[in-house]
Amino acid sequence: MPQHLRTALAATVAAALTGGLLAATATTAAAEGARPTADFNGDGYRDVAVSAPGASVDGQPAAGQVVVLYGGPSGISGARRTVLSQASPGVPGAPEAGDRWGGDTAAADFDNDGYTDLAVGAALEKVGNDVDGGTVQIIWGSKNGLSGGTTLPDPTPSGHDRFGAALEAADFDGDNRADLAIGSSSATIQVYRGGFGRTAGTTGGRYTVRPAILSGADTGPLNLHSGDVNGDDVADLVADGFDTVADGDNHWNTNYYLPGSPSGLTVNGAAKLPAGIITDIGDTDSDGYGDIVIGMSWDASTGVPGAVKGGKVNVIHGSATGPSGRRAAFTQDTPGVPGGAEANDAFGAELHLGDVNGDGNLDLAVGAPGEALDGFAATGAVTVLYGAADGSGLTGAGSQMLHQNSPGVPNENEEGDYFGSDVHLADLDGDGKADLTVGAMGENGGNGAVYALKSDGNVIGATGAVSVYVSTVGVSSAGAPMFGSNLAG
Repeated sequence: MPQHLRTALAATVAAALTGGLLAATATTAAAEGARPTADFNGDGYRDVAVSAPGASVDGQPAAGQVVVLYGGPSGISGARRTVLSQASPGVPGAPEAGDRWGGDTAAADFDNDGYTDLAVGAALEKVGNDVDGGTVQIIWGSKNGLSGGTTLPDPTPSGHDRFGAALEAADFDGDNRADLAIGSSSATIQVYRGGFGRTAGTTGGRYTVRPAILSGADTGPLNLHSGDVNGDDVADLVADGFDTVADGDNHWNTNYYLPGSPSGLTVNGAAKLPAGIITDIGDTDSDGYGDIVIGMSWDASTGVPGAVKGGKVNVIHGSATGPSGRRAAFTQDTPGVPGGAEANDAFGAELHLGDVNGDGNLDLAVGAPGEALDGFAATGAVTVLYGAADGSGLTGAGSQMLHQNSPGVPNENEEGDYFGSDVHLADLDGDGKADLTVGAMGENGGNGAVYALKSDGNVIGATGAVSVYVSTVGVSSAGAPMFGSNLAG
């Protein structure tokens, strides 16, 4: 990899994976994928939307693209795809340099027509005279997949920048319609109620919620994630950002739990949680309450409270009153977990829950894109932690470590691949078992790549893997498209 690309990628990954503290005047961006609900063409198979926010479009560097890979009896491949950008027919706007369209995405059936739609953020889009004002668009599902789009209005464009920097779709008020939470540079989260229409600006209403401890600090929430933590059948939200309490010139990263209610998200019953940019929520111990899984990927040397060498994953168990005091933690030194904790592994930089073996117990894929292997720095790895057969929760026993020199995984370990820069567990071939999709945003000098690894019914298997590169799907290799930096579906 050329040195200038290595430097640029290292800076990007440092912002995304090691940003445990923030200088009070700095700016930070992050993205994360959304809820696993995507069937964009309604054929009964789950699909995956893959972001390439650094892709050049019509000669405009880092304008951004999203590639939809459609599932089927053999899973996903590069052959069945839709490539989307602001140059696509019916998508509002036009590709411009630095927009980073697709920086974050969220999948849901926003108009209740039976097809999953995709909300797409372009946090650095210039809107009128507002540089980096940001925009959010909904691209509509149909029997032919995603096409066309509608722009959601920004209600307070003068009050923030980077509208659409963080997105999450879920039913936060229990009316069986998908709502959309949108983050910007402000600590105030805009929530659009279900009832979206294809006429520009049509929604079911809007309200705001502001987590009490989150500092704007010109960043706003870095990540939003939803799930039912208190078991009331209404989605709750975890918002990640920086604490209002400053330590000298720095704000520490933190997460904040906001319960859903019949009136929507509320600060009543809210709770502060440990640090970690990436979260997922699912009932890992079969007790009827969603557990909050948080990846704390920083090393102890960063000073982030609770951080350990190499990174760790915290599991905060849910209860009828929300997050409980019952907790567990996993590192690469946990018994049964392969490898060992080493500085800069970034274990927990990405994670996603799903049932790989179909036993009814959730398993967890954990990305460690900073993992050094075979003498290559930041080649990256993914660990799969399996749910115990008795339903008691995640365990290190029987866990897997996968990388590009593992049997059946395409390609090979190279410096700066960042294999595990995003991970996704979903049944893409309809066999009832979750398959593992892995992003490697640094592959081939920042081009990026996606690897689809199949469940063999018990674990992630060594056969049937598929690799998808920018050349496979027609994304330009100019600059650093970072294909695979965000997965939604």
